[in-house]
Amino acid sequence: MRSLLRHHSANTNDVYSLVVNVLAGALGLAYFVYGRRQARYVPMLAGVALCAYPYFIDSLAWSVAVGGLLAAAPFLFRY
Repeated sequence: MRSLLRHHSANTNDVYSLVVNVLAGALGLAYFVYGRRQARYVPMLAGVALCAYPYFIDSLAWSVAVGGLLAAAPFLFRY
């Protein structure tokens, strides 16, 4: 029974990671398109980074933290 519960929590963590990564990619695409149309580099670079970072980070907590910082970057750095 204990191994079944441990396996279940690992699958739940994988589902949350998948949801966070899909949302990061969708937001990254939106930032990239917006930055390209407005000729603004910060949203465009943040969009590329949001699309790429899930390939390099496995931890759910780090993924949320990095994604939040990248999502806030166009609001913090307005050029």
